[in-house]
Amino acid sequence: MNFQADVCIVGAGPSGTLLAHLLAKKGLSVILLEQSAALGQAFRGEHLNEEGEAVLKNHHLFEAIEVLGLLRMEKLEYYAKGEAFKTIFPDTSVGHLGIHVPQAHLLKGILQHTAHFQNFKCFLNTKVTSLITDTAGRYVGVIATRDEEVIEIKSQLIIGADGRYSTIRKRAHIAIQKQKHGFDLLWAKIPAPQGWEPAIKMALIDCMQLSLFSQTGGYIQIGWNIKQGDFPQLRKQAITPFISQLIKAFPELEETVPHHIRSWQDFVLLDVFSSHCDCWGTQGLVLLGDAVHTMTPTGAFGLNSALKDADCLASLLNKDAIQQFNVRDFQQLREQAIEDVLAQQIEKEQTFAFHFIDQAS
Repeated sequence: MNFQADVCIVGAGPSGTLLAHLLAKKGLSVILLEQSAALGQAFRGEHLNEEGEAVLKNHHLFEAIEVLGLLRMEKLEYYAKGEAFKTIFPDTSVGHLGIHVPQAHLLKGILQHTAHFQNFKCFLNTKVTSLITDTAGRYVGVIATRDEEVIEIKSQLIIGADGRYSTIRKRAHIAIQKQKHGFDLLWAKIPAPQGWEPAIKMALIDCMQLSLFSQTGGYIQIGWNIKQGDFPQLRKQAITPFISQLIKAFPELEETVPHHIRSWQDFVLLDVFSSHCDCWGTQGLVLLGDAVHTMTPTGAFGLNSALKDADCLASLLNKDAIQQFNVRDFQQLREQAIEDVLAQQIEKEQTFAFHFIDQAS
């Protein structure tokens, strides 16, 4: 089966979905492809900062997402010896220290404002297998499998918004430089105790960062940094001493944690690295978000940078001049901002322990 569109976007995460909305709204025909059978299945960062919030509000999408459910963080607390010793409250002009938005809510809220466009199609359960080029070497489409059927989509521009392990980047032979940061991350999700306030809580365990993030629906997301490559050895040990450190750091979790973290299988391991591409695309193809600049979880910048990428790229595209689009224009507008964010992440990682110096004794 063959399809035709001005733009084919691969990856229905936040950047791909927002870009699809913005381009369809401008009158371009858009086909959005997603490998998963349902939107929002893969875990990604779910915290908006004020920049990501501003992008959504500017395009009148935030209200629909808020109706579906989100949670504003009211404070940031640093803990030592089981007690908060420092609390940071939001600037009154911002009103929060981050907003938890379940990715399913974010994507659904955007698509509610997109699905009515007749120039927009979204194909789920669709995996790109190869790229199509013309005789001049320009990328002009993709071949994919959709529900086990082979389909061909021709387009004037292919967008790779398919994440840190981007198929589009690999098929286009675009090189990526990776940087390890000395730690991996264990994620877990548990119900919040009664009366738990919307907050971010931080502690230092064996010189490594331990973070709690309040989530919508009465949950807490645990983010626990461990030394890079340590998880195989950790899994050979009993989990009880490890979890005891969590309860000691945050005594409020004493009743909750033992019921919901009983084995190492209750954690999800994230291989932490940052990356960047010197080339953000080529003729007929462009990358954005994690596909071109993967962030670490530090500071929750990834989602917001991806939304800003989509906003910026959409501003450069229009129906009449899409073939004249130069990916270098997009790269020049966003590359320095991304480098600045990555530098901020490294600084935060290197200075995190300084918050706890006076608490060591």
